[in-house]
Amino acid sequence: DSIALVVPEPDERVLSDPFFAGTLNGLSSALSDTEIQVVLVIARPGQNERTVRYLRNGHVDGAIVVSHHRDDTLDRALVELRLPSVFVGRPLSATPEVDSRLQYVDTDNVQGGRMATQHLLDRGCRRIGTIAGPEDMSAGIDRLIGWRQAMSAAGQRDDAVVHGDFTIVSGAEAARRLLEAHPDVDGIFIASDLMAAGALPVLAELGREVPKDVAVVGYDNLGVAASTQPPLTSVIQPVVAMARAAGLRLLDQLQGATPTPPLIFAPELVVRASA
Repeated sequence: DSIALVVPEPDERVLSDPFFAGTLNGLSSALSDTEIQVVLVIARPGQNERTVRYLRNGHVDGAIVVSHHRDDTLDRALVELRLPSVFVGRPLSATPEVDSRLQYVDTDNVQGGRMATQHLLDRGCRRIGTIAGPEDMSAGIDRLIGWRQAMSAAGQRDDAVVHGDFTIVSGAEAARRLLEAHPDVDGIFIASDLMAAGALPVLAELGREVPKDVAVVGYDNLGVAASTQPPLTSVIQPVVAMARAAGLRLLDQLQGATPTPPLIFAPELVVRASA
């Protein structure tokens, strides 16, 4: 027996982002007492039909999908195929009105965005910007919603927004755009630690001391958060636990269990020197 770990991202992203290593770690833990093998399926941009054809042709018994984007259509395809599957991260079509058969595990990213922003507000920041994630992924959308909710509740402006794609390079580019458009920011919520790792050197280059001039909070709390300069305050996304839970839910499906409601992990904040 085998299951597919489907990742709709370019090869270089899969090999360099610690999120995917954590996912594989958690999934392997869930399957450790079984004979099931994991097949990595990198669904490169523009190759959705090829991926769906592979899944349709019976090569695997089920699928775990991570890093789902709005346009990759895997959520709809898996429902049509009736292939046992679980998403790590909420697929954008997963609403009770659309289809209850879409199973997923996730972190409460709206609450996580609020938590990160509230931490900046509590330390006295009054001009808080954000480097948000991709607009075609639920994590990017939900973390931005959380930031906006916290800013609104505090009576603060929420116009200082730029977007990245959860990579180091995009974080550096976004930080330059944010500081150019809003040079008065004194706090930044950055929607992933990798983007924060790209933004911190740019802040230093531009003469902004962290946290004295600009406080920074990231998201994920993967290995990079403790090794940035300064170490990064970050919201925990328990990737290993999420992937393990997804694997166990997929095993249940393979044994004939009925679909279960989404499993949502509560976010936590780890405070380090950046904020």
